[in-house]
Amino acid sequence: MGDISKDINSKFVNDKVKALINIKYTANWLSSKENEFFKPYGISPQQFNILRILRGAKERIKVQIVKDRMIERAPNATRLMDKLCDKNLIERERCEHDRRVVYVKITTQGLELLSTIDENKSAPFLKKLSDEEAVILSDLLDKLR
Repeated sequence: MGDISKDINSKFVNDKVKALINIKYTANWLSSKENEFFKPYGISPQQFNILRILRGAKERIKVQIVKDRMIERAPNATRLMDKLCDKNLIERERCEHDRRVVYVKITTQGLELLSTIDENKSAPFLKKLSDEEAVILSDLLDKLR
């Protein structure tokens, strides 16, 4: 089992500071693992999040709604969607009544990519947690926020 004190060769003034540093360190580690996982699919974790939002919506939705639902609020969400459009994974459509409003929806190709990812998705590092530990961890993170 890892130990943040040893991993970063540091001592902490108290356990709360240690926990905070551990959360930040682990978040960065998880981000790196996610990037590695999605690389073969040609998308980023943020683009995967957009595709999941659109799949869950089951119909076209406003771009702003997608931005609001994103786990990681990306200031470059429009650029991320541009790339997904270029890959034919999503489609854009302007509102007839208000040209400022843009709708997006997932394409069949986007749905197929998500199905492939769902079939292949394995996060070996999550296997280290029991179901009970996962619940406790999630509850503690909710409490922190």
